Amino acid sequence: MKRNIFFIVLAFTLIVIIFLSIRFSSDTTEDLEILTKTKLGTFKVEITSAGELDAKNSVNIEGPLGLRRARIWEVKIEDMVDEGTVVNKGDYVARLDAAELSDRIQNEENDLVQSTSQYTQTKLDTALELRQERDNMINLKYDIEQKRIALEQSKFEPPATIKQAEYELEKAARAYEQAVENYQLKVEKAIAQVTEAYSEMLEDKRWFNFLQSLQDKFNISAPEDGMVIYKRNWRGEKQGVGATVRAWDPVVATLPDLTKMISRTYINEVDINYVNEDQEVEVGLDAFPDKKLTGTVVEVANIGEQRPNTDAKVFQILIEIHESDTTLRPGMTTSNSILAEEIVDVLFIPVECIHSQGDSITYVYRKSGLSYTKQQIKTGITNSDETIILEGLTEGDVLYLSDPPGAEGKNIELLSAN
Repeated sequence: MKRNIFFIVLAFTLIVIIFLSIRFSSDTTEDLEILTKTKLGTFKVEITSAGELDAKNSVNIEGPLGLRRARIWEVKIEDMVDEGTVVNKGDYVARLDAAELSDRIQNEENDLVQSTSQYTQTKLDTALELRQERDNMINLKYDIEQKRIALEQSKFEPPATIKQAEYELEKAARAYEQAVENYQLKVEKAIAQVTEAYSEMLEDKRWFNFLQSLQDKFNISAPEDGMVIYKRNWRGEKQGVGATVRAWDPVVATLPDLTKMISRTYINEVDINYVNEDQEVEVGLDAFPDKKLTGTVVEVANIGEQRPNTDAKVFQILIEIHESDTTLRPGMTTSNSILAEEIVDVLFIPVECIHSQGDSITYVYRKSGLSYTKQQIKTGITNSDETIILEGLTEGDVLYLSDPPGAEGKNIELLSAN
């Protein structure tokens, strides 16, 4: 009797253990299943990209505009206020290295001293020469008078003596006339020499004054009130102290209008066909994760470009920010979500649910009671998170987000030919 009771208890214990094991295993399987449901609603095609804030409008702070005229092609920024400094109109912003210009001024000053000395010397030389010529003409005039007196006194002399006196008077008159003509020519020559020397001195003086005035402009002031933002080169690097300012592009920094901002971003060539002007954009800021802004695409580049450290071609997109916020600053990193398309009343699922067999068959794991099926589907447009389902599923179907156990041996339920 006791033996029978022992076997009955043992059998009951084994049954309980088996039941609990099955139940525990079932609960564990359920716990490991990650499921989702198909959704029917509005599907948004959004293109996301990182960008950078910039002012829509800004005033350039420029270096001297006379660098090309002075034949100075490049100058370095010797000193500059910190980026982000708020300045008033006329406040100091930067100072350029004037070493090359100082050498030019010194050389021009030497030229001016020489040309001034040459002008003075020319005036003195021509004055002395003309004085001598005038004295010579006076002497020649006296000689004529002497010859005339001699002729008058020779009227009682023999004819030959009278004739000789007449020749002497005529010769003195011709000498005087020739001296007068020579004097006029020497006056004209003197005027030309003095004018040339004066013009050369005037040119040197003009250049010297120009270079001095240019040197004053190497201390750069703010043309308007605003916040100083450093200029960036073609590589996107900030140009602060030590950067080069070129004669054909004398911009040192900018004063942005912070009331109107844009987000400058670049879209991959694969997605550019989805982006058009006037599309709405949600803009986030890395500096202020809780702040959400809105904007509109205002410009889409027609020509692609290759950005530094990238292989893909991208297109520049400008997004105008709707809100005006005093915390916004140029250079802040933005996250831009462009609403490219919005489709209503469509069925869609997470992209994690979708699997593929080769290049032709796309399928999902659909839960069916305590089991599941491997269902072929036909997909439509995809965004970064979800995909539209055209065939194969209905609203409310429960799907696996990961492969369920034993999925490899399951056959795919294909869509009907119709």
